[in-house]
Amino acid sequence: MTRAENTDAVDIADSLKQLEQAAAEGRLTAAAVDNIKRWLTEDRYAQYREPIQQHIAEGKWQTLDDVFWTVIPFGTGGRRGRMYPFGSNAINARTIGESAQGLANCVKQNVDSTDLSCAIAYDTRHRSREFAELCASIMVAAGFKVYFLDEYRATPQLSFAVRLKGCTCGIMVTASHNPPSDNAVKVYWSTGGQVLPPYDKQVVEQVMACEAIEQVDFQKAVDDGRIEICTAEVDAAYLEAAVACQLGGPRDVKVLFSPLHGVGAFATIPLLKRDGFNDVEVYGPHAEPSGDFPNVPGHVSNPENPAVFDGPIEHAKANGFHLVLATDPDADRMGVAAPTTTDTSGPWATLTGNQIGAVLTEYILSRRKAAGTLDASNYIVKTLVTTELVAKITQQYDVRCESNLLVGFKWIAEVIDREGPDKFVFGTEESHGYLVGQYARDKDAPVACMLISELAAQLRADGRSLHEYLDTLYQRHGYHAEHLINVFMEGSEGMANMKKLMAAFRSDPPKTLGGMGVKQVRDYASSQILSVGGGQARPLDGPVGDVVIMDLQQDGNYVAVRPSGTEPKVKFYIFSCLPAEQSQDLQKAREELAARIDGLVKDVQDYAGNI
Repeated sequence: MTRAENTDAVDIADSLKQLEQAAAEGRLTAAAVDNIKRWLTEDRYAQYREPIQQHIAEGKWQTLDDVFWTVIPFGTGGRRGRMYPFGSNAINARTIGESAQGLANCVKQNVDSTDLSCAIAYDTRHRSREFAELCASIMVAAGFKVYFLDEYRATPQLSFAVRLKGCTCGIMVTASHNPPSDNAVKVYWSTGGQVLPPYDKQVVEQVMACEAIEQVDFQKAVDDGRIEICTAEVDAAYLEAAVACQLGGPRDVKVLFSPLHGVGAFATIPLLKRDGFNDVEVYGPHAEPSGDFPNVPGHVSNPENPAVFDGPIEHAKANGFHLVLATDPDADRMGVAAPTTTDTSGPWATLTGNQIGAVLTEYILSRRKAAGTLDASNYIVKTLVTTELVAKITQQYDVRCESNLLVGFKWIAEVIDREGPDKFVFGTEESHGYLVGQYARDKDAPVACMLISELAAQLRADGRSLHEYLDTLYQRHGYHAEHLINVFMEGSEGMANMKKLMAAFRSDPPKTLGGMGVKQVRDYASSQILSVGGGQARPLDGPVGDVVIMDLQQDGNYVAVRPSGTEPKVKFYIFSCLPAEQSQDLQKAREELAARIDGLVKDVQDYAGNI
């Protein structure tokens, strides 16, 4: 052993002793200690040893516990979390590299071909370009040809690129609508959809088992053709495929668009112009591509949050716009705001993801029926936690609604391939995700922007507002109201509380919620329907996942509970509705369901708070 090696060994031993002392004093969890020890002693983490030792020497125990208390998991589509230069529970070069290497190993294990390829894209987040280059260099080292979109591009364009280039897999570097502190990778299979069973578990296994991460020089691989920059080719082909989904009608509408500092304008503006919308403006304060998301509330670019529309609505009211659209940083989610009447200078309101899904379902089906391109073999797809109003609309048009799906657009993509893309009409989920056409297998905000703009133009020609159009659906099918509660549970303690909460809903659910009795509990983890108050469990026909749905005595009213697959939180989805005959007086219906939802929210929060 050299003198330097001996010194390093002594330093590591000292750091390990300080770790044990910190653990004994309750400053570090046991899991964090184990993970830190690995990063200090195993050669694969050698480059991170010095900064970890520096943190130990400075007593940064809370930071060390945060970034080491677990190994950052794969969620619904990949690995997502806060960035930190090191740590098993952080996004950094090591955890991103493991993700790419694990994907490469899994594909090679399952694909009997030497002609392997991977499409890679990235958004405006901090380090996204760096992580995309890292992933490309790893995939090339593993024997893949890489098709690289080397400018800010949308997630649906990555999905499209996988299909266009016939790739065996794809990687999108983005943390979607998470805060500026976060980043992630979403991984895709050859379908252009996010990885499904059994491959999702195999990817996780390969990531967890990853020892060595092999790389090549990125620029050298570009020069010799192993990495092909194909941004312009994909842009042009995507535009052709997306505009082919247009449904005709007038185009006289003034649209204000916000990319919320993300990639949305790069695809949405060309698509709207190509579809004949010539009066489109990008909202200036949100136009700059920036991972800091500087001009949105809380620096969180989420179109699900009505507050991000406050500035754009004021600008729209003052300048005669008819519609405001916004997309999240990687442009797979769309939000909408519109005047409540035809008076653009009067009150405006946003639409929820469920409401947007409902109006687009009606618009697309009505257009298809009028064109004679709709029959009983066509189908709509939605998830378990997306409004049942969509299903009621499909019944009116005598088409199927595939709805027995877990949360996550990858399950919608799976149905498209299973049932056949030729008969697919529209996919929608409550979290502002929408897709038409066969060109992609992930939600597509630019195309959703095109379709909602078409609807707004048609309604303007008819002398109606978007909200009035929604009201006609409520009167026809019954008033539906939904509400989402997010309960954040961060860190190791939060994870334990999350598991405890889900177990309680299964073993001892509330007997009443919002003044209504809980009739039964659908447990998708055990595939059982449990009767509240006793009775034998019955089998549940549905997907298997960590979801609990409590059905209330009044039909159409229920509460769904699930841990988020992308963030450290539990999500409570509250659904309430009235029959059509009780929905003709919409003001009365709104007031009744608002009070009902208030009661449901209070009872759900009280129950969760007592666990």
